[in-house]
Order: sequence, then C-alpha cells, then structure tokens
Amino acid sequence: MGGERRNTRRRRYVRVAGLASLGLAGAGLGTWAAFGGEQTPRTGPPTASEVRSAADAFLGAWAGGDVAEAAERTDDTETAHAALRDFEERAHLAAQDLRAGTPAGARVPFSVRAQFVYEGARAPLTYDSALTVVRRAGDGRAVVHWEPRVLHPRLGKGKRLAVRETGTAPVDAVDRDGRALDARAFPSLVPVVDGLRQTFGRTAGGRPGVELRVEPPAATSADAEPPGDAALLSVAEGAPGRLRTTLDAGVQKAAEREVALRADASIVVLRPSSGEILAVANSRKGGPNTALEGRLAPGSTMKMVTGSLLLEKRLAASDEPHPCPKTASYGGWQFHNVDDFDIPGGTFRSSFAASCNTAFITQAGRVADEDLSRQARDVFGIGARWSVGVPAFAGSVPVEHAASKAAALIGQGQVRMNPLTMASVISTARTGRFAQPYFVPPALDHRTLAAARRPLDAAAHEQLRDLLRTTATSGSAAGSMRGLRGDIGAKTGSAEVIGQEKPNGWFAAWHGDLAAAAVMQRGGRGGESAGPLVAAVLKAVAAGR
Repeated sequence: MGGERRNTRRRRYVRVAGLASLGLAGAGLGTWAAFGGEQTPRTGPPTASEVRSAADAFLGAWAGGDVAEAAERTDDTETAHAALRDFEERAHLAAQDLRAGTPAGARVPFSVRAQFVYEGARAPLTYDSALTVVRRAGDGRAVVHWEPRVLHPRLGKGKRLAVRETGTAPVDAVDRDGRALDARAFPSLVPVVDGLRQTFGRTAGGRPGVELRVEPPAATSADAEPPGDAALLSVAEGAPGRLRTTLDAGVQKAAEREVALRADASIVVLRPSSGEILAVANSRKGGPNTALEGRLAPGSTMKMVTGSLLLEKRLAASDEPHPCPKTASYGGWQFHNVDDFDIPGGTFRSSFAASCNTAFITQAGRVADEDLSRQARDVFGIGARWSVGVPAFAGSVPVEHAASKAAALIGQGQVRMNPLTMASVISTARTGRFAQPYFVPPALDHRTLAAARRPLDAAAHEQLRDLLRTTATSGSAAGSMRGLRGDIGAKTGSAEVIGQEKPNGWFAAWHGDLAAAAVMQRGGRGGESAGPLVAAVLKAVAAGR
C-alpha cells in the first residue's frame, strides 16, 4: 500500500521512499532472484538498480527483525551481526520504520523510527542515518558497506549503544501492616525512605530512570562517558517497588506528634525482642538525622553499659553497700554529682536509681582501660557494622585513659551515641542479648545482621534489669514513667557540652516489648526533658493513640 511493506510475523514496517519496494516474503521475488542469481562475480561500481535493491534488502531485513539476513546483506557479516544484535539486546531498541531517501550515487540516506523498551520503560527514538552500497569482494554482490554509523550516526569505531540507569529505583514504602508511609503525615521519614530507596529499590522490584547513551571505546565503568556526549534518549521516571518495613504507622504518628511539641528532640522506638525499628522522629525537619546518625555524648544513660560491666566483674551488687560521695577524683579531674548530692551508707541500687556519678567514678581504678570499650562492643554490639537499611551510626566507645576513662564511665569523654544506639542498649538490658536494629527484614535481601560476641551474664542481667525497674518506679525516671504499668524500666541522662548553657537531656525506657530512647539537645536534665517525650510515646502506644 503506497510503497509500505509489512512483516506480518513481527508487526514491523519499512517504508522506502523513492526506491523499488521489496517485500520480505512474496513481493518483489524477481528482484531478489536477480540479486541472488548472479552466476559470475560482477565488478565495477554498483548500478543504480543494485544500489536500490541492496539498500532495500538490508533495511527490510533489519526492520523485520531478521538480524542474520540483514547482516548477510553487508560486506562484514560477523561484525554487522554483532552490532545489530547489540541494537536489540544491549540498546533494547526495535526498528519499527526505516524510510530510505533518494540515493546519491552509492550512498542512500534513510530515517529510523525505533522503540526503546527496557524493563517497563518505553520511549520512541528517531534519527537520520545513511548507508553506502559497495560490491562485496569474492562474490561481487552489491551489499551495504558495514560501519557502526549505519546503526547510528554518532557511533564511531569501537563505540556502542548502552543503557544506563539514572539514580536509584523508587520505592513505595509501607509499614509492617501495609499502611502507606506518607511523607506529609510522617515528615521525619523522608530521609529514612530515601535511604531505603538507595538500599532496597531494586530488591523491592523498583526500576530507576534510564537513558540510552553512546558508550566510548573500552569503557571501564558505568560512569565512563565521552566529553559532551549527551544521552540519545531518557526515561527520567522510574517505576517504584513496594517495600514493607518494620515501621508501625501508629507508633510513628505518636512519635511525630510528640517531637513536634519540642525543640531539638529526636526519638527512636524499637521492639527489644527482635530489633525491629517501629518509629524514628526528629523535631528539626531537613536537618541532620540525629535519631539515627547523631554523634552525641549520652551522659548517664551510658551507666547501663558501665553498670553491666561492674556487675559482671563483681565490683558492684544491687543491694550491697556502694559509695556515692558528693565528689570523686580520678586522673587529676574532680567529678561531681548533680547539685553535689551524696548517699551516705547507700547501696548500688540507690546510687544507680539516683544516677550517682561518683558511684561509678570511684570504680575507675578497678577496671582496665579497654574494659568499657570491650563491654560495649561484645555485649551491646556498639561500634559493630550494623545493617540497618539506611545510613546510621552504631555508636563509639573508644579505649580511653586516666581522667578520660573515668569520664567515659558516665557517658562523657569521647563516648558517642544517638537515640538508635541507646534504644538498642536498653533493649539489650531488658532481654540480655543484643538484637541489631533494622528497618527491613533481612529475608528480603538475605543480608546478615550484626551480632554481639556474647550475651550479658545471666546474673548480671537479672540485676541490671531490676535496677532499671527501680529507676523507673522510684528513681530518677519515676516522674516520667508514672502511669505505665507492668514490665517497665528506664534510665535518665544529662550530658554536659562545652559552651552550652544547658546539658543535652537523655532518656531511655521500655514498656513490655517496646523500647524507646530520646535526646533533647540543650533540654536540661533528662528526666525533665527527654523523659516526658519517651513516656508520652510509650503511653500513647499503650492506649492505642
């Protein structure tokens, strides 16, 4: 019909304007026979009729998807075959319409309309190219002289068409029950979902944006690109995959609501039995993700780790006498309790519940420099390589000496934590065994979660858990935890920061199989700042709000 040819097997078309129209099956057999019926090799330049026939045969085979036949119609069958295969399989292009123009001697211009299809991404590609008909050595047939520019005019020697992914695959993140995690409702999750996209986009079934480019010779990486060589086509938007997370929309809602009422507040909520992260929230949106990546001194919440060390080494026992003087010196530094309180004739239980600094400083000379760092790593997993699913800081408790070692025992010095690590610490204190926090179940990508080298000693665990319960019911955390019943435990903390008028307030607590830790920077004492934040979230979850 009007010079149009259709291959019914592949539903592709070729239009040849100004040339004899030759079909792939049935039409134009006389011309094909003439082409293929040479008994002796011809010499000299191809005739006008041969140019038309050779060009039409090549373009027809290419448009019809017959790579072998198209390659056979060139003077370099092997190279042409590989290049035409690349066009389909590497560049993911299907030639749909090849329209030849008016020949100029042996040169035939033609236009290409192709369809790009790659993992659901689709886009048209149109361009102009040209071919030259020559007489093939050996049999004298008029064929297309093969050169890369026949496929595309920007293909030079050694260059190839290649698909590159742009960015990462998007994800539609949902909570543990399949509820959508809308950024408008949960603004704190914006960096979390972005991190999950980076890590799990492909695994979750998503597809990133893609572009088709000309790859230079001997490209060594996906980033290799000839100067000034723009993409031939681009499909910017990817297709999202569905990613089920450990987050709980109800817990996240409570956390978002509470941090919004406070300045510089960050909180993380975990499930102690498994390490599943249920909620993450920061009051400062668009700033640093303090909840997961903060590097702050944890103050007295560190006494959970130090207390476990003293209990395991039998340097303290819950109801045995333990010193808590107003001040204590070590390594040339003098350490004070808040308001210089003391507990004459007190026990380790009373010192722990009141968060007595000197009760720990007085033991500095009885522990080795590396003991606290080893305890944090081996029992609580601090500093290990955590596979959380998004960027996160797993804490740091370096080996320190002299006065700095004493400061580390009470969460000062060079000890650095964040709400994620402290929620993990109190979870380990509750269960006795470290469970690495995570956002996406490891079964999705078969990754291995970090593990501590050993559990907390059973006797020390029983005492530590009991001490945290005392702190929550009648100690420094009691005011915040009032109203929560059943299985509870908590620890307060205040971390001094040089040049800062008020300390950073810390609080970590559990209620059943729910644990949370929060920091309020410049908030003052933890029991009066971060404490009400943690308790409000735990109470809201308990009440189903």
